[in-house]
Amino acid sequence: MPYSNNPNLPKVRRDAAFFAMEKGVRTAARHYGVSPGTITKWVEKTKLYGFHAIPTSSSRPHSHPRALPAEIVKAILEKRRKRNRCAEIVHQELLKDGVVVSLSSVKRTLKKHGLTRLRSPWKRWHFSEARPLALSPGDLVEVDTVHIVPRSKERFYVYTLLDVFSRWAWARVFLRANTHSSLQFVRAAQKKAPFAFQMLQSDHGSEFSTYFTEQIHVSHRHSRVRKPNDNGHLERFNRTIQEECLRGLRPYPDIYQRAITKYLPYYNEQRMHLGLNYKTPVECFQAID
Repeated sequence: MPYSNNPNLPKVRRDAAFFAMEKGVRTAARHYGVSPGTITKWVEKTKLYGFHAIPTSSSRPHSHPRALPAEIVKAILEKRRKRNRCAEIVHQELLKDGVVVSLSSVKRTLKKHGLTRLRSPWKRWHFSEARPLALSPGDLVEVDTVHIVPRSKERFYVYTLLDVFSRWAWARVFLRANTHSSLQFVRAAQKKAPFAFQMLQSDHGSEFSTYFTEQIHVSHRHSRVRKPNDNGHLERFNRTIQEECLRGLRPYPDIYQRAITKYLPYYNEQRMHLGLNYKTPVECFQAID
């Protein structure tokens, strides 16, 4: 009988085997239209499966004449597990060690052994619009999250937002970093900001997913992959707020929130910025008026 994925075949094999044990192998072979040798093999398998259906064995070959040698496969896996580097780096390190193997073979081996992170089929691609010039307040507003991981407490998150033109900033502590928190944060920031947001920019984190883009009702672009300067202004603010506001504090959400609430008026109204020619964000608004 040729190989088949017919879901009924496992039960047919079992029934044929028991029929052969009752009526004889050759009688069963004529009745089921297979060779006596096939019936004999099915009878032997009943010793393993008993009254259960005899499953269809895979037709996949156990080996291939052009398969990678075991020592090369071992070298690939050791390189990956040592530093957890990408396939391209593993390939170059192997070549440097004198192991001749193609990049496609390295990728295939890592995937076969479950050492490759596959993209989720449910995650939609983020297409970045052209980065606008920040010529007035709200033209480009960057938003991000800072992960706080205390040693003995559950992690929490500091959402941060910065207007590129004026450097006006807003921040707030959340216990979860998800789309709901992102929407709540941006809407609260819009109420506090003395200008309207024209375009938001974020990284590709799950808290700024496509659902966030659809619900925020403001133009939203994701920073370009491998372009760290796209969010450079906000990353600098993240460092500033950690150094000037949060350093030395006990990592509790309420303590962080009280400190941020006291710090933001100073940052927006009193702190001079080198990037603004020694002005404050509030003075930038006054200059426009």
